[in-house]
Amino acid sequence: MSAAPWPLAAERSPRSYRFYDLILGAYVCVVLCANLIGAAKVSTVQVPGWGPVTFMAGVLFFPISYFFGDILTEVYGYARDRRVVWSGFAALTFASLMSMVIVRLPPAEFWRTQQPAVEAMFGNTPRIACGSIVAFWCGSFVNSYVLAKMKLLTRGRWLWTRTIGSTLCGELVDSLLFYAIAFAGRWPTAALISVTLTQYVLKSGWEVLATPATYWIVGFLKRAEQEDYYDRNTDFTPFSLRA
Repeated sequence: MSAAPWPLAAERSPRSYRFYDLILGAYVCVVLCANLIGAAKVSTVQVPGWGPVTFMAGVLFFPISYFFGDILTEVYGYARDRRVVWSGFAALTFASLMSMVIVRLPPAEFWRTQQPAVEAMFGNTPRIACGSIVAFWCGSFVNSYVLAKMKLLTRGRWLWTRTIGSTLCGELVDSLLFYAIAFAGRWPTAALISVTLTQYVLKSGWEVLATPATYWIVGFLKRAEQEDYYDRNTDFTPFSLRA
C-alpha cells in the first residue's frame, strides 16, 4: 500500500478518533468470548482429503483479535494498540477471577444439579487461565511490534506482508505459550504437539483469508481518521499506557 497523501505526524499529538473506541470495545469483546466460551470445548471435524482435525473451539474466533491488532497498529500506531492490549489483558484477568469466585461459591439447594454444568463451562484450572492470559499478552505485543517494525522497513508498502508476517510471529508465541503452560504434562506429548500445530495453522490461515477485508478496513480508517501512523520515535516497551 502506498504512503498516505496526508502529512504524517512526527510525534503523536493528543487527538480524538471517530472509530478507535469502537474497535477497542470490539477487540475486548472478542478476547473475552474466545477465551471464556471458546476454551470450554474441544472439537474434532472431518476434513475431506485430510482426516480428523482436533482443535479448541475458540480458534474459530480468537484470530479476530489479531485482525483488530493489525488494523490498530497499522492505522493508529503501536502505542495506541498497546493501550488496547492492556485493556484486553485487564478484562481477561478480571473475567478469570470472576469465573473462579462464582464457580466456587456454594450453590443454593435447588441449584445443586446445575453446579456440574457451571464448573464444566467456567471452571478453568489455574493453569489454563494463566496460560490464556500470558499467551494473549505476549502474542499480542509480538504481533504489534513486528507489524510496526515491518511498516518502517517496507516504507508503508505491501500491507499484506506485515499483517501476515506479524500474525505468524504473534500466533506462534501465543500457541506455544498457551499449550505449554496449560497442558504440558497433562496431555500426551504427541497430542499436545498435534493440537498446538493445528491451532497455529488454523489461526494463521485465518489472517491470510482475511487479507482483502484488512485492506478495505485499513484504507477506510486511514481516510476517515486522516491518520497513517509510522512508529519512528516510539518507545516499544510494553509496560506503558502512554499513547
